[in-house]
Amino acid sequence: MEPVSKPLSPQSSSPGFAIDLRRLTVLRELERRGSLARTAEALHLTPSAVSQQLAALARDLGVPLTERDGRGVRLTGQARVLLAHADVIAAQLERARVDLAAYGEGGRGSVTIGCFSSGILGLLPGALRALRKRVPQLRVDVVEAEPPDLFTALDAGQVDVAVAVDFAAAPPHTDRRYTREDLLTDVLDIALPPGHPLAEHAEVPLRELATDVWIVGNPGSCCGAVTRSVCGAAGFTPDIRHDVNDWAALAGLVEAGQGVALVPRLVRSLYANRELALRPAQGEPPTRNVFVAVRAGAERDPVVTAVREELRTAAAVVP
Repeated sequence: MEPVSKPLSPQSSSPGFAIDLRRLTVLRELERRGSLARTAEALHLTPSAVSQQLAALARDLGVPLTERDGRGVRLTGQARVLLAHADVIAAQLERARVDLAAYGEGGRGSVTIGCFSSGILGLLPGALRALRKRVPQLRVDVVEAEPPDLFTALDAGQVDVAVAVDFAAAPPHTDRRYTREDLLTDVLDIALPPGHPLAEHAEVPLRELATDVWIVGNPGSCCGAVTRSVCGAAGFTPDIRHDVNDWAALAGLVEAGQGVALVPRLVRSLYANRELALRPAQGEPPTRNVFVAVRAGAERDPVVTAVREELRTAAAVVP
């Protein structure tokens, strides 16, 4: 068992009440990941190093931040109080960064966008074309990523703008670390192989596919999680025999008669010339919410503002 921070007397804290912001980052990541091991993996540290950082922060403040919970640890009430203040501190520092970057030159010359794969296919191209016309000298880097790793990168400054899907691994709407905005509701259609008994139907009842073989992304991906959730809501657990995250590969498997799948309309263009059937689900269609998030305070950055505006415009024309 790795050491955990222990209660200390208030006298043990430094007179200036100094807080190491890097240690606050470790605490924030522990809140997101829920365990020392997962926190260490996300921050590329050892579990021992994570424990040492938390223990040092607890010593600095003179309060316990973690306590044992079976074989793991959990945050104390004092830690959650500190995290509420950490969100305010991080947002104010981000505003300071934006103001300093804007001083004299009017903004930065680069931006990094983190986005899920189908968003890169169906949403970013339109936004990036418009952005290139609007800010010709701007350097744009795109990173394929999904929660929770996407938001770890956003917190660390490795990503400036995060485009993501709402699912269990994404931060809640109430998370004060981020300024977020909904972009679109992406409908999921059913992909059926040639000759499937339901391929000629105008709409397909999901429940009728309970005995079919399914092609689904891994559980950690947004589409993998959403497909499992949608099938569960329809009253069945899908028989998943193919774990595929690449949309072209998934189309090839459906076309080859290896199973059925749910396909977001963001990537529908990939399926235009395929020998398979795309059909809407009968009744209320399965959907997923796509949103954009930036670090709280960064919404004042003129470059970030331009990216968000072009994402909104691109989202408005998605079918």
